[in-house]
This record gives sequence, structure tokens and C-alpha cells, in this order.
Amino acid sequence: MRELKSTNKWARERVLTLIGCIAVGLCAAPASYAASPADCAAQADRASRDQGTMLGGAGRGAVRGGVFGAIVGGSDSAGRGAALGAIVGTARTGAQKNETYNQVYDSCMRR
Repeated sequence: MRELKSTNKWARERVLTLIGCIAVGLCAAPASYAASPADCAAQADRASRDQGTMLGGAGRGAVRGGVFGAIVGGSDSAGRGAALGAIVGTARTGAQKNETYNQVYDSCMRR
């Protein structure tokens, strides 16, 4: 290192102290790594699995459809309403799981 030419006798010590503080700060800082596509896919898969199951969506849809069919069309329409509700509930749950997967994956890859 070149000798510092300064009128202040403490200039060299201050520069060395500053270099030491910077070195310690860089070593103590946590490393941040970019997420790989596989990491993001795993995170998105976990998030979509936490949404619930397709069977649960079908069950909720069947109950809602059966109740709606019974209210609107009487007791003979409750079975058709339940069947239609199960189909819609399954499709809705699948769409929600897919949307959740895409949102989590995209936000992970943007980081």
C-alpha cells in the first residue's frame, strides 16, 4: 500500500479501520441467492396443495348445488343441482389451484 501523504497523523489508521469495517460487514452479511426454477416450482406446488383437494371442491359444490336446486326447483331438482354443483365445484377448485401455482411461481421468479 502506498504511504498516505496527509497532514493528519491519524489518516492512515482511519483508512485501515474503514477497510476493516467494510471487510467485516461483507463477511457478516447474509448471502442472498436467486431462486432456481426448481425452487420456485416446489414453492408453488406447496402453495397450490395448501388450497385444498379437488374432492373437497366437488363436495362443497354438490352441497351448494343441491341446496340451490331444492330451493329453486323443489326436491326433484336437488339431485340435478348437486350433480351440476359437483362439476362446477371441481372445475373451480382446479382453476384456483392453477392460478395460485402461477402467481406463486411468477412472484418467486421475479425476486
